[in-house]
Amino acid sequence: MASTVVVGIDGSAESTAAADWAAEEALRRGLPLALVHAWDPQRLANVSLAMAPDAQQAVAARLVRDTEERVSARHPDVRVTGEVVTGPEAAGLAGRSEDAALLVLGSRALGPVLGFLVGSIGLKVLKRTRCPVVMVRGREDGAEGGEDSSGGDIVVGLQDAGEAAAAVLSFAFEAAASRGAAVRAVRAWSLPTVFSFRPSTMRRADEHGGLEELERQTLEDTLAPWRERYPQVSVTPVLEFGGASEVLLSSSSDAQLLVVGARGRPGGRHIGAVGHAVLHFADAPVAVVTDA
Repeated sequence: MASTVVVGIDGSAESTAAADWAAEEALRRGLPLALVHAWDPQRLANVSLAMAPDAQQAVAARLVRDTEERVSARHPDVRVTGEVVTGPEAAGLAGRSEDAALLVLGSRALGPVLGFLVGSIGLKVLKRTRCPVVMVRGREDGAEGGEDSSGGDIVVGLQDAGEAAAAVLSFAFEAAASRGAAVRAVRAWSLPTVFSFRPSTMRRADEHGGLEELERQTLEDTLAPWRERYPQVSVTPVLEFGGASEVLLSSSSDAQLLVVGARGRPGGRHIGAVGHAVLHFADAPVAVVTDA
């Protein structure tokens, strides 16, 4: 059973925001928080004027210790531990989160997922990790802490329907229930192309009064069991015509958390075009949840 919230730290403002967000989430879940700094001697050995390995390791240990003290002071009700993982960053963080309930990483506000550690390591971790991963933006004003986690809906993107949407809906409704927030379930639809046209779909659309009404019914049917399971959570279905990425981003501008799905595949997960788009451009923390 998953028993820890894990957050990657590297001393940056982005990882500081991620650590604060993760501590708040650990408190909600009643779980301990593990601060993990991945230290890769092989990569640092190629850095000009790099310190000796022993000095580098001492710096890494001090970073973890200082962050642990800071987070513990800000969140005294959360049990906080810290550790240094030696080796490639992506592999180290993915391995440490194998039994975690959640992995939290920091992300810069500009550009794609570049802000965690170096280059595309955040994206590599996302692809390797099977537990849900939350990417948290740093504060643009430089203030301490992550984005305000109060107010706003939990927005969930529903590219899939029915049982295929179970993982993202479970995460979204649990998050909403723990925060006393509402769920906004967003689904985009478009006209079929010559390659996606199916006579059976058009027959069903005719029976429901058109493609839009068929999509609306599909969305309602997907949400029905979750409304029943979480009667205390207010749910707003949003169905809009257009591309999935554009619809989801425009519908989540005021969200406190955006939840999207990813495909589980042998050797990792496939984030997809919509996942990449929200990781590039969404302002809210983004939770990526694997379907299996």
